[in-house]
Amino acid sequence: MNKTHFLLLLIPFVLISCFRNEKQSQPVSGKTNSISIIIDDQLWYGEVGDSIRNKFASPVLGLTQEEPLFTINQYPARLLEGFVTDSRSIIVVKKANTDKFEITHSKSLPHNTFRIYGKSVDDIICSIELNSAQIIKMIRDAEIKKVQEDNSKSLLNPTVIKNKFHIDIQIPTGYEYMLHKKNFIWLKKDIISGNTSLLIYQIPLRNFKKNSNVVSNIIRMRDSVGSYIKGREPNTKMITGEAYAPYFSTITLDDKQAYETRGNWELKNDFMSGPFINYAIVDKRYNRILVIEGFCYSPSNQERDLMFDLEAIIKSVKIDKR
Repeated sequence: MNKTHFLLLLIPFVLISCFRNEKQSQPVSGKTNSISIIIDDQLWYGEVGDSIRNKFASPVLGLTQEEPLFTINQYPARLLEGFVTDSRSIIVVKKANTDKFEITHSKSLPHNTFRIYGKSVDDIICSIELNSAQIIKMIRDAEIKKVQEDNSKSLLNPTVIKNKFHIDIQIPTGYEYMLHKKNFIWLKKDIISGNTSLLIYQIPLRNFKKNSNVVSNIIRMRDSVGSYIKGREPNTKMITGEAYAPYFSTITLDDKQAYETRGNWELKNDFMSGPFINYAIVDKRYNRILVIEGFCYSPSNQERDLMFDLEAIIKSVKIDKR
């Protein structure tokens, strides 16, 4: 074989190699709220695996049906450690000569890798207990950022909302205006077997009774605007579900105090129901409580990712500082 023939045969292999390297540098496009756990089967099917599942596959609060916080894909360490999975979050767990917890971030892919090493099963479990809250927060923050980046590629015209509420919020195309009131907007997006909705409204700050129960205030606000959301039958309106108490927490949103409430909604005198997530932002600049809520109706689809997408939209809000 002469040199010319040899080079002609070599070129395709070089091109394939370059293509693979280029492909590996592309952003990871795994499913939302999916994580890869690289761990040997012996640990996975024992106490360590139970601890991981208790932390990372615990039920999501506020849904009408039980769904895990993250979808977990487990791989044996001998097969995949050192290789890139299709997940944006990778947790490597194994026995080692020293105890170690380490976080590494790849900018080129991008993904976060969390390494939990321990000299014994008890050491590994202890590290999971100590560090799981930080890991969960980092994963959720990264997932929200990814959803917001995807949304930003095609957004609803912001003019109407900006003029009415003095905010910027990244609502993706597909949502349509269902109802306009003076201080209220309802947007809805149809999906295969249901819909997702966003509510934006405001009330004067003085109407939010400081000395009363905050959760009661929020439920009262929800139920007052619920009369705008009606079913097909007469005398139906959206109310806060009474079967289970909502989950409540105080957070910071756009550098402002805000109240996060998760629970279930239902149509009075009707069969429809679903989860909601409500953010009531204390906005002293405009002397108001700004409320942004997402809710969905999806009896045959998973609610977790739909609600997560709504959360990502709401958390993109920026209040005009002028």
